[in-house]
Amino acid sequence: MSQKRAICAMPIAGSYRSIDFTLSNMSNSHIQKVAVFTQYNARSLNEHLNSSKWWDFGRKQGGLFVFTPAVTADNSNWYRGTADAIYQNLHFLKASHEPYVVIASGDGVYKLDFGRVLEYHIQKKADITVVCRDMEPGCNVERFGTIHMNEESRIEEFEEKPIQAKTNTISCGIYVIRRRLLIEMMEKCAEEDRYDFVRDVLIRYKDLKRIYGYKIKDYWRNIASVEDYFSTNMDFLKAEVRDYFFKQYPDIYSKVDDLPPAKYNVGASIRNSLISSGCIVNGVVENSVVFKKSYIGNNCVIKNSIILNDVYIGDNSYIENCIVESRDTIRANSRFVGEDGIRIVLERNERYML
Repeated sequence: MSQKRAICAMPIAGSYRSIDFTLSNMSNSHIQKVAVFTQYNARSLNEHLNSSKWWDFGRKQGGLFVFTPAVTADNSNWYRGTADAIYQNLHFLKASHEPYVVIASGDGVYKLDFGRVLEYHIQKKADITVVCRDMEPGCNVERFGTIHMNEESRIEEFEEKPIQAKTNTISCGIYVIRRRLLIEMMEKCAEEDRYDFVRDVLIRYKDLKRIYGYKIKDYWRNIASVEDYFSTNMDFLKAEVRDYFFKQYPDIYSKVDDLPPAKYNVGASIRNSLISSGCIVNGVVENSVVFKKSYIGNNCVIKNSIILNDVYIGDNSYIENCIVESRDTIRANSRFVGEDGIRIVLERNERYML
């Protein structure tokens, strides 16, 4: 699915993109200047970010800046890692006047007041603060960076994607650091041809710099794998998760499409599902998330599935345990079932063929 778009542009909860959660958190934390570094399959993400007004960044002071890799006289590399992406855009940091920088990945689904993290950072006199979380038992923590802190919350050990995790506390990929220290560290990394922020900054400097952990307890999910993407969307079928994100202050914002409300024709039956605006439903939908502008034909059955934007599902089709890619055309009388896990359905879109 990330072959078509960057992970932070992946659709979430019917009407949102993954990056909306990070941008909304920044807007709600009164951060006025935000830079987004895009690289891999950035077209969909750039389209989504074409106006900064949706997250209230359309302003004279600050704003939303989107940086893609550019060929210069000094450098013709793509971004090789977070540290390299920051270094290639160091002029932006040097021209800024804000004393602190928040670095956050765009593939997390969460709510967080960055102001509180900054207060904690200042109170601890930290050089770097890492937002972290204790994961539930049974969670595959080996695909994250795991950290071990002492009683004062100072990080003593940091292992990136360990073969066997010694702790279930993971880094959420959110950091607070003083702007001048960040510039100094990025220049040092570039001199030594290092470009990975975790390996070449956090792990390397853990004994030399004061690196602290800030623990969060609320909902946090990362969507870097198909299983996590599927289960995160399915979480939004739970009333308490929807209530937390969409009915409690502060809000989550997204680019708004002027679409009519979903239409349910005679014969439609919906149970425990999210149906987005612009959809037309004629069949049965159970425990599923259906994104914008999708059409579900007569006598169709959709169970435990995610239907992405602008999908046409022909009559008498049966779909279970699947993720149907956006702009797909599912022919009438089709059957797709994920037998051993989640099945990704990619069908050629005949509606747009010449």
